[in-house]
Amino acid sequence: DEMGGLMKKIPFIATIFFIVGLCSLGLPGLSGFVAEMTVFIGSWENPDAFHRVATIAAVLSIVVTAVYILRAIGSTMMGPLNTEKYNSIKTATWNEKLAAIILVAGILAIGLMPNWLNDLLK
Repeated sequence: DEMGGLMKKIPFIATIFFIVGLCSLGLPGLSGFVAEMTVFIGSWENPDAFHRVATIAAVLSIVVTAVYILRAIGSTMMGPLNTEKYNSIKTATWNEKLAAIILVAGILAIGLMPNWLNDLLK
């Protein structure tokens, strides 16, 4: 609640935070989805009961992840801006923007075309 409204002050960083948060949720089209599905399918293919129960528990934990990630995004980026405390925050510099753009490009590349990475790792 103290950090609310940062999207108004630092929109580029807020956008990157939002994209990375959605990646962490495992949204299809982003690298987090590929990672989650690989783990879930690999675990489910093991025939013993322990792996099946663990896979079901892991899939159900996605709901908990969604709640805390979306609450973090909402409480820090949305709402009224605490102008006194965060008035001096500056937008990202060019090198910070470049690093963030490379990160998002990697997230999208792996999320949209995961086969090249799988082939590379074989």
